[in-house]
Amino acid sequence: MTEESAPSRPPLALIANDHEWSIRSLESILAPDGYAILRAFSGQQAIELAREGGPDLMIIDANLPDVRGVDVCRILRQEPRVSSSAPILITTAGRLTRPQRFEGLSAGAWDFLSLPLDAEELLLKLRVYIKLKFESDRVREESLVDPLTGLYNLRGLMRRARELGQDAYRHGRALACVAFAPDSMASEDDRLWTAVDRLAEVFKASGRVSDAIGRVRLGEFVVIAPGTDDNGARKLAQRLVSAVEASELDTSEPLDLALLAGYDAATDLREAGTQPAALLAGATTALRQSQAEPGGAAIRRYGGEGESRPGDNYKP
Repeated sequence: MTEESAPSRPPLALIANDHEWSIRSLESILAPDGYAILRAFSGQQAIELAREGGPDLMIIDANLPDVRGVDVCRILRQEPRVSSSAPILITTAGRLTRPQRFEGLSAGAWDFLSLPLDAEELLLKLRVYIKLKFESDRVREESLVDPLTGLYNLRGLMRRARELGQDAYRHGRALACVAFAPDSMASEDDRLWTAVDRLAEVFKASGRVSDAIGRVRLGEFVVIAPGTDDNGARKLAQRLVSAVEASELDTSEPLDLALLAGYDAATDLREAGTQPAALLAGATTALRQSQAEPGGAAIRRYGGEGESRPGDNYKP
């Protein structure tokens, strides 16, 4: 790649084709231009590698032996672990009909490549696609919103924690933070990906308008609750745990979901002198303790009575 078009890291390309010589041919074009390569020889392998590897670009053959290329494309576009901004290109040895092109575009393909390839033209196209993909990634990273759920991401939560903390400190009010996640076994289950958006809907429906709600990891949600003391934080945790347990999270494939919660709170943020970020860290620590003790308390408070937190003696 030219210096102007080169991204900040080597782009990762997934090439799916059941003919090794075809993969080698594409690799010989992409590798000298700075691409790292993942190889897949079937549709199912391509889907698994895309989920695990997070490629920046996917080049899928139209006629894979097990799953059609257009169907692989459709599956990947519905997969939350695969970036929606990653271009998918479909290769074909024959001439595509108009209905075939429409089907591919409807499935989420960005482009079609006819074999044999024009290497120079392909690289020029990919430089534009990869630049757009990396720019989209940058915007997403700088955003305050989690694109999967529409809730705050960690950056957004930290900003809202500062804002709510300043208000609580100014008026001598309470502030609490509650962190939620499935137990340690469920959090490692691929099926949890299908439940994340449903979990988000429960939190949106059950949270208060004044609360700042966000997702910080897969299946892990945080609520920053202004005007909420220790007792209120525990009640909030109980209410949301009950709401999730009562919800049909995945009717097509029921998920045995045991939700755990950790919380921390300051009755008077000014008097406690505690940083809002420290409450978030305390809630997360309590949650980790619950996850590490199977069969222990489902809802746990951070620390003991009178125990100091990192960030005490806080002044905004």
